[in-house]
Amino acid sequence: MGISAQDVKSLREQTGAGMMDCKKALQETEGNVDAAIDFLKKEGLAKAVKKGGRIAAEGLIFSKVSGNEAILLELNCETDFVGKNEDFLKLGALLADTVLANKPASAEEALTLSLDGKTVQDVINANIAVIGEKLSLRRFDIITAKDGGNITLYSHSGGRIAVLVEISGADVADDVAKDIAMHIAAMAPNYLDQSEVPQDVLDKEKAFQMEQLKDSGKPQEILEKIMIGKLSKFAGEMSLLQQVFVKDSGGKQKVGAYLKEANKDAKLTQFSRFAVGEGIEKKKEDFAAEVSKMAQ
Repeated sequence: MGISAQDVKSLREQTGAGMMDCKKALQETEGNVDAAIDFLKKEGLAKAVKKGGRIAAEGLIFSKVSGNEAILLELNCETDFVGKNEDFLKLGALLADTVLANKPASAEEALTLSLDGKTVQDVINANIAVIGEKLSLRRFDIITAKDGGNITLYSHSGGRIAVLVEISGADVADDVAKDIAMHIAAMAPNYLDQSEVPQDVLDKEKAFQMEQLKDSGKPQEILEKIMIGKLSKFAGEMSLLQQVFVKDSGGKQKVGAYLKEANKDAKLTQFSRFAVGEGIEKKKEDFAAEVSKMAQ
């Protein structure tokens, strides 16, 4: 019997297996979808669907600088053990190379890229079948150097955190660029300069601070003056150039001042920082419930 493209698409959505594998399964089972699913499971090609509901919050940040371009890419798995697996490491490096070369607009688009005659999603699914855990390409960031700047890469804790930072305008010593990248890894700034902090973020903080001071008895005009200082400090703590440099023993020198001290013509142009699993709610294991379940 003929196998329609819609049948193949439907089976792929149910199993996560590759298009050609789904077509073959339907041909082998004469179009019987349930039998095709069983066929794929026996072949180890439908493991992805079994693991689709699991939380993959471990993994690594794969990073690369190539000329005036660089990438950070987060590939997740379920356990830190798999994060050290050779197949996982090869897959992550391959995905970083592929995404950097093709520059898709999103992680979803990246999954549709062609890789060795298959889609990136198919390649990931094949690795799920081999490795035995849910794997997911969560996100990536590609930066391109501006005005002839130099991009420095810093990877911390074996790839659990990775940073890209561009310094332009003048050359600085490698250790200065690395120190700033290490600072970004440690202090996780949200913005380059405090002028970039969105007004709605400042308004929310102001409302919070005003609520804290509402019973202080101070006049409104005094509270407004107090807010100027509090909001400036709040914005500065989130912004790279205004953060206190983490390696300054005196605890006063700002990152911007540290860079100017190294070279007055140097300028921090942009940065990117990824940490594995940030923003993902990890599953909390209930050991007692697990033991009880096993005893039933």
